[in-house]
Amino acid sequence: MQHRRYQLLVYIAALAAQAVVISLLERMIPSPFVFAPGAKLGLANLITIIALFTLPTKYSFQVVTLRLILTMLLGGTLSTFFYSVAGGYLSYFGMLLAKQLGPKRVSVIGLSIFGGILHNIGQLAVAALFAKSWSVLNYLPVLYISGLLAGAATGITGYYLLNHIKILRQYHQHFINEPGWFMTVK
Repeated sequence: MQHRRYQLLVYIAALAAQAVVISLLERMIPSPFVFAPGAKLGLANLITIIALFTLPTKYSFQVVTLRLILTMLLGGTLSTFFYSVAGGYLSYFGMLLAKQLGPKRVSVIGLSIFGGILHNIGQLAVAALFAKSWSVLNYLPVLYISGLLAGAATGITGYYLLNHIKILRQYHQHFINEPGWFMTVK
């Protein structure tokens, strides 16, 4: 039993560390969306997706929380932390709720797209609070499109990893054993 707890802690730490490194590296990459200045791919969301599908809820939440805190401590500011928390948690909880619909109604890619869009909505809400103006929400259609595209790219990558990396399948079976989500398309 103790061995399993240590294995779980190491897995959580590994996912959180990967998400932090991805977040920090992504800050160095120019925005791929010419039409949406400042928009990013949200590659750290890939780790959130993996955590959602391989860990029970309370542990996947820990991965997201660790990522947000550590990324801020290692290279962020307090204002970027607020943007990240709003986007990250809205995205996480939205994907968690949508995941309850099951694999026949929503795919990994669909969850990721939904998460990408929600992340942008959360960040715009914080921007509106900071600016004390709802006019920043005029940027929502542009960020909706970038969230859709980034979410699709992240979702396709997440789908591939979840279906082709054997150790992720083992963690899924070991920790949550949820049927249906790991059906490889032939």
